Amino acid sequence: MSAILLTFASSILSEVESLIPANMFFKRKVIYLLTLVALMCSCVSRKQLAYFQPITAESAAEINKYTHPQPEPRVKINDALIIMVTALDLEAVLPYNLPTAPHTNPVSAEVPTMSSYQYYTVDGQGDINFPILGKLHVAGLAQSEVVNLIQERLKGQLVDPIVTVRFLNAQVTVLGEVKNPGSYSLNNGRMTLLEALGAAGDLTEYGKRDNVLIARDNNGKMEFARLDLTTDEVFKSPYFYLQQNDVVVVEPNSARSTNNQSISLWLSMIGTVSSAATVIVSVLSATK
Repeated sequence: MSAILLTFASSILSEVESLIPANMFFKRKVIYLLTLVALMCSCVSRKQLAYFQPITAESAAEINKYTHPQPEPRVKINDALIIMVTALDLEAVLPYNLPTAPHTNPVSAEVPTMSSYQYYTVDGQGDINFPILGKLHVAGLAQSEVVNLIQERLKGQLVDPIVTVRFLNAQVTVLGEVKNPGSYSLNNGRMTLLEALGAAGDLTEYGKRDNVLIARDNNGKMEFARLDLTTDEVFKSPYFYLQQNDVVVVEPNSARSTNNQSISLWLSMIGTVSSAATVIVSVLSATK
């Protein structure tokens, strides 16, 4: 939009020069006013773009007093879990693992890698059906607690079993004024707000940095929080560490709202200003 206004200013200047070439004061006024309008419609200040201002050694020390420990991901209904049981006796652990993906060798006694395993879906009651062990209630348990539960149930059946649990569908969704909106996987089920925004390519210049929305499903109840990325207070929020299925929404700032106005409205305004400028030029020419 600023380019349109500057082009319009240039055309008006040409008209002014053709009619009153000596009136430098008037020409300067036209360019000044139109350039000012263009800048007001398009510019975003540095203060609106900068993160964590101001942050000093003193404020960093203060932040560390309030920083919440990074929560361990907890199992929720409909989560997809990859659970792998290993031990020294490879043959003995095979019945305790789900059938592997078709690309593995079905006659091999080698324990397949985690990436080749099928997954468990947590049902509506928060349970999974585990081979040999049967139904296990895992909803609400932390990742390490699921490991401990299965290892405890395997005692007496396997010698020194090792259980690995990974969230397959752990992800966060980033929407709004970011360069690459979408859903992003959580590494080991953990991610900070800054990491999620970085994965989405950072905010655009039109992203509202002082009012980022976090939406979270907490056992069927929705929670909402708004964080200000322009101050160091964001590090003190318990929502700084995201949980699986969180949604981050970056709203547009006022500059985006201005730029999204109807083109027809802007063309109408330009036409009105053009007509007014022509009348002024005509009047000044007649009085010379």
